[in-house]
Amino acid sequence: MIFKPTLWVKNVLSIDEAFLDANNIKALILDLDNTLSMHGNPAAEEGIPDWLDKMRELGIKMMVVSNNTNKRVAPLAAKLGLDYIHSGAKPLTFGINKAVKALGIPKENIAVVGDQIFTDVMGGNFAKMTTILVEPFHLEKGILFKIKRAAEGLVFKRDFSKLR
Repeated sequence: MIFKPTLWVKNVLSIDEAFLDANNIKALILDLDNTLSMHGNPAAEEGIPDWLDKMRELGIKMMVVSNNTNKRVAPLAAKLGLDYIHSGAKPLTFGINKAVKALGIPKENIAVVGDQIFTDVMGGNFAKMTTILVEPFHLEKGILFKIKRAAEGLVFKRDFSKLR
């Protein structure tokens, strides 16, 4: 199903060596907002820089693909030492496919990681890739986000007892 993630974890910090090995993942295409940083925050969430260092030590290639603007994405991606694609147009696959090409890894060994079903999960599924849905570090307060999350609940039931 196009709305269903391949895998579902608490947050990116739950992705470790054993998880990557078990799922044959060699590279990650990462969303930015609510995946690595709170929406609009110029800094990463606590633990993200150390997690990125661990991924690098494991040889995992990573790249940010965000629907946000260059003005938002560039400064944080630079702080985190990550290449990026802004205005990624997810759930369309343009940005994702561009990242796959840049990473130079077969798409069957790359996972698309993000917090939204209608952008990250659908985009990865349209690209026929592994998708990892993460819960946002913080729930957004805006009405648009609340509507989006409610709509997501109609297509993917989150059973938190099964959350890794």
